[in-house]
Amino acid sequence: MNLPNILTLSRIIMIPLMVFCFYFWPADNAHYIAGWVFMIASFTDFADGYLARKLNQSTPLGAFLDPVADKLSVVIALALLIEHYATILLTLPAIIIIGREVVISALREWMAELGQRAEVAVSSIGKVKTFLQMSSITMVMGFAEDHWMGILGMVGLYAAAALTIWSMVEYLRAAWPQLTAK
Repeated sequence: MNLPNILTLSRIIMIPLMVFCFYFWPADNAHYIAGWVFMIASFTDFADGYLARKLNQSTPLGAFLDPVADKLSVVIALALLIEHYATILLTLPAIIIIGREVVISALREWMAELGQRAEVAVSSIGKVKTFLQMSSITMVMGFAEDHWMGILGMVGLYAAAALTIWSMVEYLRAAWPQLTAK
């Protein structure tokens, strides 16, 4: 157990805290607090990867937990927002993002079984997409839909959905020879 892995585990532990704050925080600013929890969890995503590389502390446990923590935090935050806003305006980019996560997770698992995991490694587009997703979700969760930060978050969520599609196409293109092999 090292610092990057502790940060990754803390991100997983923050998920129920975010849900609690979203629904049960005893104040009018519950969503704002939940947004802060999500933002802090998002920062740990960038910190754990940086520290793992900088301190040469990459581990198989960290390689497994990091994408799990990312996907859990994003999917659960989006599920909270879909339920809260109950509008196609938010649901559409959310289902694009969630759907892509399922497809790419399955693709990575399948490619790993073929010994081709490196063919679907995280790209620079994926890193930008992740940053945009996390910052947009933070803004949508933390601010009212008519607040400028909430509006900016929605715009960012649509941009993240576009990058999500783009990165999925890139991953599928890289895996296409294995997908179509006989």
